[in-house]
Amino acid sequence: MVSKILNAVLILWLLSISGCKEPKKYDHPTIAIQTYFGDIIVELYPEKAPKTVAGFLAFVDSGYFKNTSFYRVLKKEDQSINANKTQLIQGGLWQAKIKLLQSLPGIPLETTKETGILHTEGVFSLARGVEANSGNTEFFICMDDEPDYDYGGAASPDKKGYATFGKVIGGMKFVKQIHSQPDYETTLRPPIKILNIKRLN
Repeated sequence: MVSKILNAVLILWLLSISGCKEPKKYDHPTIAIQTYFGDIIVELYPEKAPKTVAGFLAFVDSGYFKNTSFYRVLKKEDQSINANKTQLIQGGLWQAKIKLLQSLPGIPLETTKETGILHTEGVFSLARGVEANSGNTEFFICMDDEPDYDYGGAASPDKKGYATFGKVIGGMKFVKQIHSQPDYETTLRPPIKILNIKRLN
C-alpha cells in the first residue's frame, strides 16, 4: 500500500516538473521593453555595434528606464505630402526623466556604414540630437524600411544617420498597437508608459 502511494506521488511529481518550461535561451543579449500592451522583445548585436550595445545596456542595468514612456510617433498621414514618409515609435527618458537624461554621457556614434545593420522593419536604433555622439537613452523602432536614417540618408543634417543596434524579435504586434495610438503632431497623447526595460540574458 505504501509503495503504491509513493509511486503515485512520484508520478505526480514527474508530471509537475515536466510541465515546467525552462527560460528561453537567446543567442545575443536580449531585452524586454515592458508595457501594458505586452512585452516587446529586442535582440541586440554587440558584435556589430559594441559601443552602442554596451552603453545602452549600462543604462538598462542602472534602472533608468523604469516608469518612462514611448512619447513620439511618426505616421504617414501626419507628414507633409512632399516629405519622405517615415513610420516609427520613439521612447526613453525624455518626458519622464529629462534632468537625468541631460546628465548622461553620449554614446559614440556607430553608423550603419560601420555596422551593416540598416533601418528596416523592426530595427532598434538610437535617437540623437544634432551632434553625432549625443545619443544615449532615447531609442526608436522602425515600422517599415527607413533608408533616410541610414548613413548618407536625409534624416540627419550631417548625413551620418543613426546607430542601429538590435531588432524586435517578439511583440511586434505591440509595437504596431502603440504606433496606432492617438497622437498630436507626432506626440503620443497620452504617452505610452514603459514599465521598465530588463535584460532577459
